[in-house]
Amino acid sequence: MRDVRSLWPRRRGSKDTKHTEHAQQRHADGGTGAVPPDAASGSVSGSGSAVGSGSASGPGPGSDSGAAARIVPTPAADCLRACAQHSAGAVVAEGDRRRTELAEKLRHLLALRAVNAARTTEAGKPGRAAKSGKAEREAPGISDALFDALLAVGAKALECDRAGGDAELRLAVLIGNSVLTERPNSRAGWRLRARTLEAVGDEVAAIEAYERYLALTADDRFGVAPRLAGLRVAARRQEEMLRLLAEGCPRALNFAAPVAGAGPLTDVWAEGLALYERGEREQAEPRLVGALLGMGAAGRPVLELQEAVGRYLDLRIAGADGDASELRELIGLYADQRRNRMRPPVLDPTFGGAEWIGLGELRNLIAGKSVCLVANSERLGAGSLGPEIDAYDLVVRFSSYRIDAPATGTRTDIHATSHQHDFNWDRPVTARLAYGGASEEWRYALRERLVPDAQKYIGDESLRWPLRHIGGIDWDAWPSIPTSGFNTLWMLDFLDVSPTLDLIGFDFYESGVHRLPGAMKLPLTSEREYTSEKAWVMERAQSVTDMRISLR
Repeated sequence: MRDVRSLWPRRRGSKDTKHTEHAQQRHADGGTGAVPPDAASGSVSGSGSAVGSGSASGPGPGSDSGAAARIVPTPAADCLRACAQHSAGAVVAEGDRRRTELAEKLRHLLALRAVNAARTTEAGKPGRAAKSGKAEREAPGISDALFDALLAVGAKALECDRAGGDAELRLAVLIGNSVLTERPNSRAGWRLRARTLEAVGDEVAAIEAYERYLALTADDRFGVAPRLAGLRVAARRQEEMLRLLAEGCPRALNFAAPVAGAGPLTDVWAEGLALYERGEREQAEPRLVGALLGMGAAGRPVLELQEAVGRYLDLRIAGADGDASELRELIGLYADQRRNRMRPPVLDPTFGGAEWIGLGELRNLIAGKSVCLVANSERLGAGSLGPEIDAYDLVVRFSSYRIDAPATGTRTDIHATSHQHDFNWDRPVTARLAYGGASEEWRYALRERLVPDAQKYIGDESLRWPLRHIGGIDWDAWPSIPTSGFNTLWMLDFLDVSPTLDLIGFDFYESGVHRLPGAMKLPLTSEREYTSEKAWVMERAQSVTDMRISLR
């Protein structure tokens, strides 16, 4: 029989889990796991990092709603020594861009530390200190440059994939404590701490830290306010979800806490799964729900609870032969709390009334419709396929596309672009999909570039990098940076709801480019990346002509 424990959400750091966002400066990856509710070893929240513990549904046993405010005093000298040790012991695998960037930030930090130490030593020599007074003035703290470098290391450490363990996350926790020990009113310090608390899963304390950040800044350029609003709504939805689970299965409370004689929560969960597999569902239900309620009461990280509820829903739906009608309210709450952790709960007024859409809404938008993706190639610009392109139900164009009616057609229903490009944002479309790696830069770009009334729908953060976020395809499996065209094509192929999915004019720029004049000088994507994308397309092509590649 299958090991029932293997169905418990995997512990953070598992190589098999790839769904939590780890943003890069330009790109992002996905990967998350989960820790069983009573497994403390190896987890950051149980490693002495003193980031506190909490539950999105409110403080539970052992949680502390004031965790964000109580910084563990950490002298900068201790933090710098820890950075040096991490730098010396770090192994950067080939292709691991996040850890490579962290290593560069660490080298810069340690170089600054060495320079500062040399200056302090020189200033402390007999006769020098008396003349300059620098040693006395610089002794109490660290320089602005060193402080900024320390923050940069913390931010990069937070972005690293957890697949190799939690070492970088522990480093980010330590740096957060240190910078706020040095400067308790540092805006960047509180924001780093809030993000770290989110990564650990302590949402209650993260909300407090975000509040501290907002109280210290007049320019919320990173979109913290809507992020904070989303977390608050998600916490309320999670509380409602747990309450609904408890009401639907009163016997579950008998299994929600080890003190009730039910044993550790992982054993309760495993026992419930074993009973479910044997068909004893009436006995399995209170144990599975009890384990979930216990996770909520114990203040386990929210992503672990979220994944566990998802697995429970999968079991219930499979047990009902795919009928989810009895779970409609529960599924709605589950989806709402997930969605609000990923995107703001209300529309940004600068979007001019446009609506956020995620993968489900995009699926509904394209389902049953013929779709063509139009390349920005010179071969297309020299052709005469305009009327044929406009005959498709949906026309998708990319970045700096150029309209020449006889050759390209006139309609654009979906505009897919990099958040770094500023072309065609004012062209009216049904939906705009902006791709990007770093979450904060992506949100800032949308606020800066979106034109009111130029789009009906905007892809939300779950669509920010489809290949990595939705596909869970990491750098080892796909080392190239996907283009906007490939991100879009991969997602439409993944959804698989369009009877016709054609690529028009895609020669992977062998013929040159056909773009807006202002974009003609932009560099082309590397040949290596186009080679990978072309190979992927050709493996799935149903028919190929000079101007059209059909995947359906």
